[in-house]
Amino acid sequence: MGTGAEPAEARCDAAEGRVYLDHNATTPLAPEAAQAVRDAMSQAWGNPSSSHPAGRKAKELISSARESLARLVEGRLEDIIFTSGGTEANNMVIHAACRHFHESQAGPGDSWGTPHIVTSNVEHDSVRLPLEQLVKEHLAEATFVPVSPRSGRAEVDDVLAAIRPTTCLVSIMLANNETGVIMPVAELSQRIRALNQRRAAEGLPRILVHTDAAQMIGKGRVDVQELGVDYLTIVGHKFYGPRIGALYVRGPGTTTPLHPMLFGGGQERNFRPGTENTPMIAGLGQAAELVSRNWEAYEAHMRDVRDYLEARLEASFGKQRIHFNSHFTGSKRLCNTTNFSILGPGLQGRKVLSRCKMLLASVGAACHSEKGDRPSSILLSCRIPYDVAQNALRLSVGRDTTRADVDLVVQDLVQAVAQLDQDQAL
Repeated sequence: MGTGAEPAEARCDAAEGRVYLDHNATTPLAPEAAQAVRDAMSQAWGNPSSSHPAGRKAKELISSARESLARLVEGRLEDIIFTSGGTEANNMVIHAACRHFHESQAGPGDSWGTPHIVTSNVEHDSVRLPLEQLVKEHLAEATFVPVSPRSGRAEVDDVLAAIRPTTCLVSIMLANNETGVIMPVAELSQRIRALNQRRAAEGLPRILVHTDAAQMIGKGRVDVQELGVDYLTIVGHKFYGPRIGALYVRGPGTTTPLHPMLFGGGQERNFRPGTENTPMIAGLGQAAELVSRNWEAYEAHMRDVRDYLEARLEASFGKQRIHFNSHFTGSKRLCNTTNFSILGPGLQGRKVLSRCKMLLASVGAACHSEKGDRPSSILLSCRIPYDVAQNALRLSVGRDTTRADVDLVVQDLVQAVAQLDQDQAL
């Protein structure tokens, strides 16, 4: 996947003598995105709200980046709101849905009760924890729909079965960060659209649909028209951009409700005030352009390398000793992700990684890295047995990962497991 210049991650890893396979946690900044950040810092430092040339230059750069983000998800530029990242975007959606629920009631004396939100039990913490907090404060009710142990997906019928008269939001991630399983969001949106027509006739609140697309962008096609969602979360550092994000909203404040969580200078049409971070927005726009132009090539390359990795793991450890936690019958998954366990006592994921000399990877979501040897709640939710989940490793390849990298990693895992087996025998 070379572009002539040596990729940033290859330079970094060559210096360290390591192979980075943790791209679902974060990606290195693409050289083109890094250059866009540097250029904006030196040439577009003006306040975008200022009317003089320095301000106008910054404002033009932000407008150009907004167009790039809109093109990335096949939306309109006025539907893109820049945020600090995915966590803020997800919290904004939940906040907007609850407020809309209360504001939509016909009159002061009317009350539908407490807003209800439906999500899955494998969502990112930036969806799960805000909901748990609202429930704790008696400000909302939430249903966490279990994923199917057969498919690893939040099945459409199960999500619909959880809907109540007071439901105001359904939030289902587009692809899971640990298993890579892709969720049936387009079908879910279609069914909810039909349901909303019936609910309107009955005087019930509209159900809004949100998907967190953090893991999907840069690894597959993301089209908000096909998905049919009202909100979609965009996270820059998952697709070789800087650590900011954006929220797609289908007609913010008109077609789809959106309410600010902050109040200030009126930037982002008052939805997200605060002087814009022009350099990071410029980098995000450049990263989006790279994906729009090259996503099919990125996807094909990563799928090839990931499939090669899984074949080498089976060949090296044997089919009886490898359990693929990310293989579910009939489910599609991200092109770059494999989650597997090397079976046997004393082979907990953290122990295996600690003995690796080359591999940089994780046992699951980066935000859960402090939880010791406790297995991933995502894998347990998918009904992976406890002792198998405890041994799990999540490897996620990137645009510049090669088959040669895979050979080094598998060799590294073989030596790490041999050491641990020897320790176990003593």
